[in-house]
Amino acid sequence: MVVRGNCFCICDSGTCNWWFFMGNCRSGNPTDNIIVNHDFYKGLYSWHPNCCNGFIVSANSGNRVGLSPKSGGNYAVIKNRTEHWQGLEQDITSKISPGSTYSVSACVGVSGPLSGSTDVMATLKLLNHGSGASYMFIGKTSVSKGKWEMVEGIFSLPTVPNQVIFYLEGPPPGVELLIDSVVIRCPSSSKSEKSTSIGCSAVGDEVIINPQFENGLSNWSGRGCQVVLHDSMADGKIVPETGKFFASASERTQNWNGIQQEITGRVQRKLAYNVTAVVRIFGNNVTTATIQATLWVHTPDRGEQYIGIGKVQATDKDWVQLQGKFLLNGSPSRVIIYLEGPPPGTDILVNALSVKHAEKIPPLPPPIIENPDYGVNMVTNSQLSDGTNGWFPLGNCNLSAASGSPKILPPMARDSLGVHEPLSGRYILVKNRTQTWMGPAQMITDKLKLFLTYQVSAWVRIGSGASGPQNVNVALGVDNQWVNGGQAEIKDGRWHEIGGSFRIEKQPLKVMVYVQGPAAGVDLMVAGLQIFPVDRVARFKHLARQTDKTRKRDIILQFSGSESSSLFGTSVTVMQTQNSFPIGSCINRTNIENEDFVDFFVKNFNWAVFGNELKWYWTEPQRGNFNYKDADDMVALCQNNKIETRGHCIFWEVQSTVQQWIQALNKNDLMKAVQNRLTGLLTRYKGKFRHYDVNNEMLHGSFYQDRLGKDIRTYMFKTANQLDPSATLFVNDYHVEDGRDTRSYPEKYIEQILDLQQQGAPVGGIGIQGHIDNPVGPIVCSALDKLGVLGLPIWFTELDVSSLNEHIRGEDLEVMLREAFAHPAVEGVMLWGFWELFMSRDNAHLVDAEGEINEAGKRFLALKHEWLSHAHGRIDIQGQFEFRGFHGTYVVEVETESNKVSRTFVVDKGDSPLVVSIDL
Repeated sequence: MVVRGNCFCICDSGTCNWWFFMGNCRSGNPTDNIIVNHDFYKGLYSWHPNCCNGFIVSANSGNRVGLSPKSGGNYAVIKNRTEHWQGLEQDITSKISPGSTYSVSACVGVSGPLSGSTDVMATLKLLNHGSGASYMFIGKTSVSKGKWEMVEGIFSLPTVPNQVIFYLEGPPPGVELLIDSVVIRCPSSSKSEKSTSIGCSAVGDEVIINPQFENGLSNWSGRGCQVVLHDSMADGKIVPETGKFFASASERTQNWNGIQQEITGRVQRKLAYNVTAVVRIFGNNVTTATIQATLWVHTPDRGEQYIGIGKVQATDKDWVQLQGKFLLNGSPSRVIIYLEGPPPGTDILVNALSVKHAEKIPPLPPPIIENPDYGVNMVTNSQLSDGTNGWFPLGNCNLSAASGSPKILPPMARDSLGVHEPLSGRYILVKNRTQTWMGPAQMITDKLKLFLTYQVSAWVRIGSGASGPQNVNVALGVDNQWVNGGQAEIKDGRWHEIGGSFRIEKQPLKVMVYVQGPAAGVDLMVAGLQIFPVDRVARFKHLARQTDKTRKRDIILQFSGSESSSLFGTSVTVMQTQNSFPIGSCINRTNIENEDFVDFFVKNFNWAVFGNELKWYWTEPQRGNFNYKDADDMVALCQNNKIETRGHCIFWEVQSTVQQWIQALNKNDLMKAVQNRLTGLLTRYKGKFRHYDVNNEMLHGSFYQDRLGKDIRTYMFKTANQLDPSATLFVNDYHVEDGRDTRSYPEKYIEQILDLQQQGAPVGGIGIQGHIDNPVGPIVCSALDKLGVLGLPIWFTELDVSSLNEHIRGEDLEVMLREAFAHPAVEGVMLWGFWELFMSRDNAHLVDAEGEINEAGKRFLALKHEWLSHAHGRIDIQGQFEFRGFHGTYVVEVETESNKVSRTFVVDKGDSPLVVSIDL
C-alpha cells in the first residue's frame, strides 16, 4: 500500500492497479496534474465535447441537473449524446512520456432518462499518421443518478504516438454525462536520472546533473573551449562561494565559447523553467563583461534555434547571480544549455548552474491607495506667489521670479483637470547655467504615493543665444535614478508645453523634480509646473461617451415574410458575435508549435503581425541565403483561421538592426540589394499582407538614407506600391504618443509624413508603436488629435505596457485600449505579444508561460466582452426592432408561433441609422 495524503493505492506485486480515495482527496495535487483545467474553473477551456454538446454548472447556478458540484465549484454537463462513445475529451500528447506510468481518477455522474445504473469509462484514443486510430481502456465505474462516483485506472505507453486523446464515455444515448474533475498524474518512475523521460517533471526537480560540480566535471563539457575544475584560483584569492569546487571555461576564442550541459529529455515542452547560475570572469585584463545563459535547441524539421535565457554583468572581483527563465513550445530532438558572452581570452567561472521547473508565484494584490487627491498639484509654490520660496537651484545657477508667462493651463493638463483656476503669469527665470542639467528643483518625496499615475505639465521657454533646437526636460531624481517626466524640443522664443507622466512602484528614500536641458549659457524659463495624480475612472466615463459616438450606430431591423402580419410582439434576441474593430497581436514562429498559445490567439485576436520572421535579417541572414519557411508557416496559420496580417517590416532604418553583410556593401551593391529585397518579398507575398511597415523607425535611424540619399525612402514606398498595390503602406515609429522623446513628437512625425507625400510616396497609414509606461489618456489623445489632421488611418502597431503588479498592468492596458477605441482616427490596435517569455518587455504579458490568464489578461478579455452589443425585446407594430450597437457581425433570433428563425447581419460605420431587412 502506498499512501499519498488522504489517498492510498492498493498494489498487487508492486504494480498499482487502482486508486481508492478516502476523505476529501478529490483532485490530488494540481501541480502534478497533466490535465489542463481539471476542475472546469475556466469553463470548457482545453476540453472538447466529442460530437455532442456541453455546458458548465457552477455552485451559483443552482441544482439544474440533480447534482451539486462535489467540489463546491464547477462541473461539466455533456448532453445531446446519440452514441455510447460520445463524451468529453482533451489532447494530452505533449504531457505523455514513453515508459512512464500514469494514474487516472475522474469524478463522474449521470443525469437524464436512466433507470438503474450505467458504466462510465476512461479511454485513450491513439492516433498515428497512416495507421488510423486505436483505443486503450483505462478504467470504468458504475454510476446511478444523484451520486458522484470515481472512475480510476492506470496506463503506460511504450512509445508515444502522434496524438494521444483522453476521453470519458459510456452512458446510453440521451443520458447526460456529468464530470466534476479529472486528474492524471505520474506518481512514480522507474527510470534513472539520465532517462529521456519528461513526463514526470515537477516543480523543484533539478534538471541539471551535477549542478555544483560535486562530482567533478561529470556531464559538463566545453563549447568550443576547455573546461577545468578548481577549488581555488589566483593564489587562493578566488574560492567557491558555495560548495567545494567551481569550473572555468578557458582558452575561449569566440564570444559564444563557454561551459555547457546537454539536458535533452529532462525538460518538457510547455513548462517554464527557472535558471540560476553563480558566475564571475577572470583574465585578459577584462574587469567587467556580460555573461549570458543560452539554450541551443535542435528540431528535426526546423534546424537549430538559440534562445536567450538571461544575462548579468559579471566582474573579476566577486561572484554574481545570473537568473532567467525559458519555455520550449515544440518537441526538440536535442537541448543544450550553455554560458557565453565575455570577449575571447576571458575565462567564465561557474560555481553553480541550476535549472528547475518554475514555481508559480502568487500575483501581487491590487494596490490600496487611500485619499489619492486626484488633480491636486504636488509642487509647492507653483504659481510663484511667494517668489521662489520652495525652489532651489540645481547647480551653480541663479533663480528669480518674473512675469509674462501664459495664464492658461497647457492643453493636456486642461484636458485632465477640466475647469481650473488660471495661472498667475509668473515664471522662474534661470540664469548663469554652466551645465545642461542646471535648473530649478524641488523635493517632493513625502507628497507622492506608490502606484498612482502622475501627470506632468509645464510651460517652458528658452532665452536667446541657442545654436539650434534645444531639448528641455522635466526630470525626476528617484533615489539618484533619472526618470523622464516629459520633454520638448524648442526652436524659437515661444512658450512650449511639456507633458509627461511617471509612476513609482517601490518606496523611495528621496524624490526630486527638476527642469533641465538647454545648452550651457542658455537661459531657461519655467511656468506653472504641475504634478498631479490622474483620475482614470473619470477619464473612462468620458471615453465611454466618445466611444458611443465613434464605434456605435443605430440599427433598425425591418422584419418581413409570410408571417409578417402576426409578428407584432414577437420576441427578438440580438447577439453580436464579433466587433469589427481590429485587435491583433504579435506572434513568433515557435509560438505556433504550442497548441495552448494558438488556441488563445485564434479565439481573441483577428489580426497578426510577425515579431521577426518577415524582417530582412531573418529572411536573408547571409547574402543569398534565404529563409521564408518560418513566415510561410505563419501566413498559413493566419489564413486557415481567417486572421488578417501586417507585414513588419520591409526595411529598418536603425543601423544596429542591419545585417553586417548589408552594411559592408558599396553604394551600387546596396541599391541592388534593396531592389532585390523589395521584389523578392512583395512578389512572394503579394495580396497576403494587408499592411506593410515600409521603412521602420525613420525618426530614429537613417542607415539607408545616409548611404543612398534622401530619395531612397520615397523609392521604397513607390516600388512597394507598384509590386503590391493592395497593401496599405505605413510609417512606423515609437514614443510618438507619450511626450518622452524629442526625436519623435507628433509635429516632427507629421513633418516627415508630409515630406514623403510631397515627394510622391504613397503613405497610407500612420503606425504608432505604443511601447509605453504609465500612460495618461489626454497625453495620448493629444498626439492622436494632432496626427489625425492628416486624414490617414492610425494604428497602434506594437502596443505593450509593463508593471510587476498585474492589476496596474491591466489598468495601463485599459487606458491605451480605451483611448484607441474611442478615437475616430484610430483604425486598429496590435499588441506586441501577450504570452510570457515571448515578449520584448518583462512584466508585460497577459498569459503566463504555462497558459494561465493573469489579471491584466482578464482585464483585456473583459474589455473585448464589453465591446460586444446585445439586445432583447419585441417587434413593434411597424414590424421593426430598434437598438444601438457596435460595428460588427450579429446574429438575430426570432421565435415565431411556427418556428425559430436565425439570421446574420453586419453593421458597418455610418452616421445615419442602418436599416436591415430580415426576411422570415
